[in-house]
Amino acid sequence: MKIIRWILGRIILMLDFITRPKKVSREKDEQIKIDKYFKNHSVYQFYACPFCVKVRRYLRKNSINKEFRDAKDNKYFRAELEKHGGKIQVPCLCIEKDKNKTEWIYESNEIINYFDNILKS
Repeated sequence: MKIIRWILGRIILMLDFITRPKKVSREKDEQIKIDKYFKNHSVYQFYACPFCVKVRRYLRKNSINKEFRDAKDNKYFRAELEKHGGKIQVPCLCIEKDKNKTEWIYESNEIINYFDNILKS
């Protein structure tokens, strides 16, 4: 089963690379504003996970620059996701609102809807 997952993961990554969407072009000031707004957001992921690929493609298409944290190969990020997010499930969006408050959003569609709602406002 592990070999099949590895092979499927590589196929997903190859198709993602071949069909990668173009980034939205914005005015420099507008892009700086968006980058600043989302600077406290990070995405926990497994690199070959199809749902993580979906989120990465959306972020690329909309020129949203985010930190991606590999929860599969990085033990620190995996432990952080489990301890603070409550479970090891990806993709997961971590929004650090302040020192004592962090919001965790799971599910690719919910993450995309979150970004969509902010970009539209």
